[in-house]
Amino acid sequence: MPLWLIYAILAAVSAALVSIFGKIGLKNFDPNTATAIRAIIMAIFLVGIVAFEGNLGKIPEIINQKKTFLFIILSGIAGATSWLFYFMALKIGKVSQVAPIDKLSVVIATVAAILFFGEKISIVNGVGVALIALGVFLTSLS
Repeated sequence: MPLWLIYAILAAVSAALVSIFGKIGLKNFDPNTATAIRAIIMAIFLVGIVAFEGNLGKIPEIINQKKTFLFIILSGIAGATSWLFYFMALKIGKVSQVAPIDKLSVVIATVAAILFFGEKISIVNGVGVALIALGVFLTSLS
């Protein structure tokens, strides 16, 4: 099994746990505060990983590459808004509906990759992405 696939499966399992733990954690708190706490914990955890790997010295190097740093900032803002909206949806909706609809990001990212990066996808990949879109639609009905 390719390493990228193992990482992707682990990412999916971790993302599923975000939904379950998040829904439980939101029971008595507003979603924005919960998201901020989550972000702080993630930052501490990730800085620890970077330090463990001995890569803290690379941070100034990234900051000095203006274009790279700008897109990392934009990615961070996009991720933060995604989390805010996700936790708002989880607070009032069902995990079984919110989580699948969130995966519409797979369809949007695929289309964006085709448009902006010229990525090519096979017929099988295209059918899979279309099925994800159909699944998102079906989960929103109930």
